[in-house]
Amino acid sequence: MKLKSYYFVISFMVIALFANCKAEESKSEKALQEALKGKFLIGVAMNADQITGKDTAGVRLIKEHFNSITPENCMKSEVLQPEEGKFDFALADQYVDFGQKNNMFIVGHTLIWHSQAPKWFFVDKNGKDVSREVLIERMKNHITTVVGRYKGRVHGWDVVNEAIEDDGSFRKSKFYQIIGEDFIRLAFEFAHEADPEAELYYNDYSMSKEGKRDAVVKMVRNLQSQGVKIDGIGMQGHMTMDFPTLEEEEKSIVAFSETGVKVMITELDLTVLPSPGTKVSADVALSYEYQKQLNPYPNGLPDSVAQAAHDRYAEFFRLFLKHADKIDRVTMWGLTDEDSWRNNWPVPGRTDYPLLFDRNYQPKPIVETIIKEANQ
Repeated sequence: MKLKSYYFVISFMVIALFANCKAEESKSEKALQEALKGKFLIGVAMNADQITGKDTAGVRLIKEHFNSITPENCMKSEVLQPEEGKFDFALADQYVDFGQKNNMFIVGHTLIWHSQAPKWFFVDKNGKDVSREVLIERMKNHITTVVGRYKGRVHGWDVVNEAIEDDGSFRKSKFYQIIGEDFIRLAFEFAHEADPEAELYYNDYSMSKEGKRDAVVKMVRNLQSQGVKIDGIGMQGHMTMDFPTLEEEEKSIVAFSETGVKVMITELDLTVLPSPGTKVSADVALSYEYQKQLNPYPNGLPDSVAQAAHDRYAEFFRLFLKHADKIDRVTMWGLTDEDSWRNNWPVPGRTDYPLLFDRNYQPKPIVETIIKEANQ
């Protein structure tokens, strides 16, 4: 009897161990970060409710599926330094703490961007443009303070955001008008001085367009020739149902990787709504008046539209997996459809469906598709 009991216990333990392994395997197969391990990081942009823990359902999803985070707004200069010399790091500190506690790759977004910058940054007390020297000093102070505060904690920074137009010319931002194209080099140098170990990136939208592609390659090679540290290029993924094409996206992935820096797909989302204008862009300055015909799916997507969006996402993730040797990270610009900026841009008050999780925090079929593709 004792021998039988011994064998019974051993058998029970083996069965339990096997069941536990299967459970862990099943759990891993359902998580994006597990499926994509060894291919590229999978990231998400976090909003204030997620950073503070108010959105508990969102926090659970982020911990389960993602291993990299980017702040949606709390590290932009208008938030961090609304008045000259007066910094507000409250939310940014919580964001970095969240990433550290959950062993995530933490991205800082963004140091120098013409949009969502405080007005004081570019003008004197009389409202007139400051001198080149003053703006450079303000840039240096902002970058040194912000990057220095998170030295060794934030792993990579979007140093300069959206400095080049689609045709390849420099955007005529205040940074460019007052300093000249040198503001890009200076921003990277200041960031490197503040944290020599942090990765430094250039980030922009419409990166599949030939003019912008060629200009970014030229800019990166120019920085490299001057000995300036630049570690990666972020290709913003604000997609529509017909832009960009797979072919042009692939050309840019390859062209950017040939500069020797890391390539990242950033700010990824996919709108299914009609465009109110002819310009295909992710320029936050664009805005159009609400019209009912521009909001065709206020109560849910027709099956045919949902399937078309699924298929388009699948095509691009197959492309990313094909070039996993070149792509370091893919970051979604938001967690659920409810969170997305697409609901209010470029037409306020619309209902869009651009992300991987629906308004009830449920994964869309594309999540399972990505996992299956990754496991092949």
